[in-house]
Amino acid sequence: MASLYVIETGARVEVEYQRVIVTAEDETIFRAPIQHVSQVVLIGSAGVTTPALHKLLHAGIPLLFLDYRGRFLGRLQPASSYQLPLRLAQYQKNDDPEFCLRTARAIVCGKIKNQRTYLRRLAHRGAEISPSDLLEMKTGAAKAAQAGDLPGLLGVEGYTARIFFNGYRRAFNPEWNFTRRARRPPKDAVNAMLSLGYTLLNQAVIAAIEITGLDPYLGYFHVEKYGRPALALDLVEEFRTPIVDSLVYDLASHHRLTPEDFQSDTFGRATRLTRSGMRRFVKEFSRKMESEIKTRELDRPLSYQKHLEVQARKMARCIQGQETQYQPFQIR
Repeated sequence: MASLYVIETGARVEVEYQRVIVTAEDETIFRAPIQHVSQVVLIGSAGVTTPALHKLLHAGIPLLFLDYRGRFLGRLQPASSYQLPLRLAQYQKNDDPEFCLRTARAIVCGKIKNQRTYLRRLAHRGAEISPSDLLEMKTGAAKAAQAGDLPGLLGVEGYTARIFFNGYRRAFNPEWNFTRRARRPPKDAVNAMLSLGYTLLNQAVIAAIEITGLDPYLGYFHVEKYGRPALALDLVEEFRTPIVDSLVYDLASHHRLTPEDFQSDTFGRATRLTRSGMRRFVKEFSRKMESEIKTRELDRPLSYQKHLEVQARKMARCIQGQETQYQPFQIR
């Protein structure tokens, strides 16, 4: 199943005879069986009819709402029969410092190794990636694996993230004016794409977690904060670079998006995609999520969307004691 992103101005989602239909200006622009849709993401002024809303929720399909800047507004979630024993085990593990640290170390190690692998790929493509940076990333992964507490682990994660983005930014053509990672608000086109991509990825991970019956708001690496989906943010870490960072670089380097597809706000403090640029980015993100890859662990190809579910189920098995160690997603 795939996420359905609806971004056309004035588009409307309907459901007829168990088929999801999207219309714009009285023309059908999308049609698919309802069982092929995992979630509906409405961006900007796109809407949904009340009968369709009822049918989507009845089918267990959540709806997400983003504004035209890509900022998350809210989520309409179907009523679910939560797996109480699994959630009780999840909450109990939160009181186990050893489990929390062990799981957090695995998540950070997976993230760093994926970042290092991708930097090596960029180096093979001609980017100026310092061998010393690659060595530092390798050392950072080893330090993360041995971190004695969460503050120390956070320090290693932050340090290696700075090394990664220092190399990552050098791979971009100077026309993109990408000098550093800036999130709130994004100061340039690359940061605008990264922020939007991470938002979409986070919501896809939440959907994968909820399929397993886990609570996306209680995690083991990110500190719980009101309204913050900590477990989703945990699992996002190992997928940031393989899905979002790589997509943003490919869009920029292959000119599928250009600096002209972005605009600054009135005061020049933030940069965002134009409507046409947003439409293209969302389409490419959806295509990326449905692309299939092999991993070190699985020899058969799976879509990134399916890999999110695989990792969520791995986490559930660790929480239930069926596996002793969480194994993060690793690209080859």
